[in-house]
Amino acid sequence: MTNAQIAEALEELAVLYQLDGADQYRVLAYTNSARTIKNEGRSVEEMARNGTITELPGVGKTLEEKILALVETGEIPAAAKLKEKIPVGLLEISRIPGLGPKTVRRLHDELDVTGPEDLRAAAEAQKVRELKGLGPKVEEKILAGLDKLEAEPEGPTRLRLDEILPTAQDLVEALRSEPSCDKAEIAGSVRRLTETCHDIDLIATSTDPKALATEIAGHELVGEHGKPSDKGVKLTTNSGIDVDVRIVEPDAFGNLLQHFSGSGAHNAELRERAVAKGLHVSENGIKHEKTGEVELFTTEEEVYERLGYQYIPPELREDRGELDAAEKGELPDLVERSQIKGDLHCHTTLSDGVASMEEMAAAAEALSYEYLAITDHSLSHGFGNNVEPDRLWQRIEEIAEFNNEDHAIRLLSGSEVNIHPNGSVDYDDDLLEALDWVIASVHTAFDEDEDKMTGRMITAIENPLVDCIGHPTGRLINQRDPYPLDMERVIAAAAENDTLIEINGNPRRRDLNEIHARMAAEAGVGIVINTDAHRPDTLDFMDYGIATARRAWLTAEQVKNTGSWWK
Repeated sequence: MTNAQIAEALEELAVLYQLDGADQYRVLAYTNSARTIKNEGRSVEEMARNGTITELPGVGKTLEEKILALVETGEIPAAAKLKEKIPVGLLEISRIPGLGPKTVRRLHDELDVTGPEDLRAAAEAQKVRELKGLGPKVEEKILAGLDKLEAEPEGPTRLRLDEILPTAQDLVEALRSEPSCDKAEIAGSVRRLTETCHDIDLIATSTDPKALATEIAGHELVGEHGKPSDKGVKLTTNSGIDVDVRIVEPDAFGNLLQHFSGSGAHNAELRERAVAKGLHVSENGIKHEKTGEVELFTTEEEVYERLGYQYIPPELREDRGELDAAEKGELPDLVERSQIKGDLHCHTTLSDGVASMEEMAAAAEALSYEYLAITDHSLSHGFGNNVEPDRLWQRIEEIAEFNNEDHAIRLLSGSEVNIHPNGSVDYDDDLLEALDWVIASVHTAFDEDEDKMTGRMITAIENPLVDCIGHPTGRLINQRDPYPLDMERVIAAAAENDTLIEINGNPRRRDLNEIHARMAAEAGVGIVINTDAHRPDTLDFMDYGIATARRAWLTAEQVKNTGSWWK
């Protein structure tokens, strides 16, 4: 059972408890545990079976028993009991945005709603609006939510960051260009640079809020929009991305930006800690419990300072220990793109790239890089355009000639060699030894079990002629799951053999992911951030690699290619 499946079962249990009226602390405990498990790099099933699962934050003996039952029987007994008295359909309608479990329970108790069909019938008959505290607008949202539920029965589709970030950047720049706009920022998961995002949140201040909302609603990227007001406007782009534009008074900009940047887990922990100090934190400000006084701040830095923390970069706001570190003043100095001095993974027309060696070199030189490794695919890449040994020897000579000319950048002769099922790699040792840089990756035979795939990877890591492992898990975000690997063993082998591991910046990959990258760095493994560029403009994929590295808490010292060429 995967960590995601275990986390999903715990999230379901949390909702069931909410529907049953359990106290919020119990619900929060299961929600937080689900998040911890989802983010854990190791196999949680194995940890449960070998008795080490209580090492995870927030996982005690009670939860250990539930998870053991889940992995052994496929179900949590407490969830099974709750499902006997709570209609399963209520779980489904709890997924409707803005329809919390308390409201779902009221709909069940007062309107006899047991699932989506009952709810639609009640909303269309205008019975929902008759309930105290609801009304016509809630009814409209419910019907819209039901439509989405039918269109996306497995839940809302999340887009990769590269599919949503450019739109967010265009819209925030459009806001900033308006005369009535004082300032505007991207918030939400897009600002945290997560791998995938559901929608776009924008925060702005304005001298004429309604005019600003009206202007952005008319932007060429916007296909549909709600009614603009002095509070903002909801938009849907032509490509179907939902956008929430919130406009606030300047003196509360910091509070709103912090709140809507999230994550929900980070904010929940922040609120809980603030309560212990007699403070209540929300988008509306920091409220003193005793006096009722509300403090507003123009910047996020002031919000965190008031609560006793260092400023926490958005990429770290995932409730992974950042509040403890910030309270002690021990947050890392995160790596920045400006510190990268070279890219060690790119392709040319010699294999499956679309640009020549010279064109890739010119693009890297324009980025002020000191070096660029040319790493075309090897013999058994599996997709054609493979480089025969004689041609690679010739490429080594071409690179030497290039470096003898007057260029501001140094090219490195390299290859992305395929890792065979037995862990061996392409080319004879004499050819590999002649290269400046060898990056080894799996491109074929993905269907092996975890033990075989892990052994295959470790054999390549132990090869003294292999410098680095490329896109180690093989995943393609929203397209292909990672192949099965015991990442603890892989990372341990890399540390023991001084083999580097890549964060592949291609936004379809971002592999290593942030969880494994942090594990690797903490184990002493050197990390390189590469782009796997197949054309000049995709050298800019470095931004996505940097995003993953920052979310992994990495510093420049932990990223090898922030330094000059070292071999």
